[in-house]
Amino acid sequence: MMKVDHFTFNPFQENTYVLSDESLECIIIDPGCYNPAEKDELFQFIQQQKLKPVRLINTHCHIDHVLGNNFIAEAFDLQLELHLLEIPLLRAAAEYGPQFDIYLEPVKEPLLMIKENTEIVFGKSKLQVLHTPGHSPGSLTFVSHEDRFIVSGDVLFRQGIGRTDLPGGNYNTLIKSIDEKLFTLPDDYKVYSGHGPATTIGFEKKNNPFF
Repeated sequence: MMKVDHFTFNPFQENTYVLSDESLECIIIDPGCYNPAEKDELFQFIQQQKLKPVRLINTHCHIDHVLGNNFIAEAFDLQLELHLLEIPLLRAAAEYGPQFDIYLEPVKEPLLMIKENTEIVFGKSKLQVLHTPGHSPGSLTFVSHEDRFIVSGDVLFRQGIGRTDLPGGNYNTLIKSIDEKLFTLPDDYKVYSGHGPATTIGFEKKNNPFF
């Protein structure tokens, strides 16, 4: 059984996820840790739980989701994994960061590409990969059918959806991604979003004002 731990980091209040199982292997999704205290909090949690990070993954590459990428990659000798279409956003983050008074080093390459309908495998666990564009071109959602949850990045929130007014965003594409790929999942699947509290597929189908 997979365990989901989350941390809320940086001025954008972004949710960073650590997924682990009884093997003690774990994956880190969207490390948003920015300042030294946030980085230490995440690092100490991993150490105290005796976890072994084996994969570093971005759902998408807006600045709030990538601030800790280099830190995690260096701390645990990992390569970043993402969708091919997110590479321009990832590289641009270091350029527009100063507009928010945020400074980060360019991403460490090489990068590993994730494709739709493949599986993220670690320990005794696996996640199905869905390509869910609209908030950004290469947004990915990760689905655990065994443990009945998804990690949706900024695609779907509790009674909300991701912004579509940022570069690469498209409202109609986002609605289609949610309607055709997320809302076809069972109602009891829990949704772990990139910001805010968790929700469920069934609750959003009934209560999300965008549908």
